[in-house]
Amino acid sequence: MLSKRSIATAVVSTDDQVLVQRYIDGDESAFEALLHRHKRKVWSHIYLLVRDRELTEDLFQEVFIKVVNTLKSRKYNEEGKFLPWVMRIAHNLVIDQFRRNKKMPLVRSKDDHDVFAAMQQPGKNAEQSLVNVQIDADVRKLIDHLPDEQREVVIMRTYLNMSFKEIADHTDVSINTALGRMRYALINMRKMIDKHDIALERA
Repeated sequence: MLSKRSIATAVVSTDDQVLVQRYIDGDESAFEALLHRHKRKVWSHIYLLVRDRELTEDLFQEVFIKVVNTLKSRKYNEEGKFLPWVMRIAHNLVIDQFRRNKKMPLVRSKDDHDVFAAMQQPGKNAEQSLVNVQIDADVRKLIDHLPDEQREVVIMRTYLNMSFKEIADHTDVSINTALGRMRYALINMRKMIDKHDIALERA
């Protein structure tokens, strides 16, 4: 076990890829250095999305179990991109968590980039409620067919209610790029709606 001082020295003096390779080659202390370097950013990213400390801890542990398993099995192929790779794992686990628990309600947007804002209207009876549930399911299917970068922005904006600045920060792109991905996502979804003649007007 490295001392805190030794870990700190390794963090400052060694880049991620070197530490990754050392760990793959059997140097357990290299992973401690990687964890020490990145744990705060990964934990904060998860907490910002789930807003629950206990769930954040569980997901954080799951992230690094996946990281360890991938490195140990020598399936890691993200040279020079260790942190973005870890953040993608964290983000995907958060999305999976929301999907499993069905805690992804549509939220009302205050801008014109959210095609779903008009859908947030309660049904007046059981039949209308069933129609609205089907609409939400159709919307999620449309989202699943988007390119990865567009799907990520739509989920973060529509289901997690993140601002475009937060989305830009967490996907490591400019705000204009995040906005652009949202615009293209909406264009693509409208094309899918027209192609398959899907009716998304709520009862």
